[in-house]
Amino acid sequence: MAHPPTGRTSADIRAIPLLSDRAYERIRHDIISCVLAPGSEISETQLCAQYKIGKAPVRMALNRLAHDGLVRAIPRRGYRVTPVTVKDIHDVFELRLMLEPAAARMAAGKVGAQRLRALDELSRSVYEPGDPRSTSRFLEANKAFQVAIARATGNSRLAEAIERLLDDMTRLLHLGLGLRDRSQELSRAHRDLVKALARGDGEAAERICREQIETARSMVLSAILMSGSVMNLALQAEEPQ
Repeated sequence: MAHPPTGRTSADIRAIPLLSDRAYERIRHDIISCVLAPGSEISETQLCAQYKIGKAPVRMALNRLAHDGLVRAIPRRGYRVTPVTVKDIHDVFELRLMLEPAAARMAAGKVGAQRLRALDELSRSVYEPGDPRSTSRFLEANKAFQVAIARATGNSRLAEAIERLLDDMTRLLHLGLGLRDRSQELSRAHRDLVKALARGDGEAAERICREQIETARSMVLSAILMSGSVMNLALQAEEPQ
């Protein structure tokens, strides 16, 4: 019968997957919210100290994050948080333009009263520029708003695809929203979209959703290109394949 390695109890071994999940969620959150900046180098030792979690769970978490494409291994040095490239920005927004306006059109007239009230509440979220926590809460509400519309279509695969895409979007918006308060502008657009969904106007819902995405793309590109500090750290030319 196999015995636990010296100095490690069976309870310790059973706890590793749970601690790995915790490490994964915390590191992933900090990457998406740009607390761990795009392009920055990180190490197991640094993360163990920062999150007060042992090496085995952190190593497992980093393997998962590498599989997600959020970090890349650097031989003999550790890991690098995956940089944001101009191509990333265009690719994510192109996919959003393919999926979300179509979902808004499909959802028009299908959103029940309870979900409409929830969407209206989400549409009123605001944030404080420069405050990472309030920006995170705002972007979580923004994601919940878009995913709720996608779920109203009744197409679960479409909703799941949009949800995954919005995880990538969140990191880009953290870079763009930190420089200027856009919450009132976005809130008005969201409320207009809710009204179009409520009256079953698929054409208007699709148009408003498309305009929101185009505005967000311009905001992210402008914010990054205007900010030397962000551009030097987070924005890289497209890497050769």
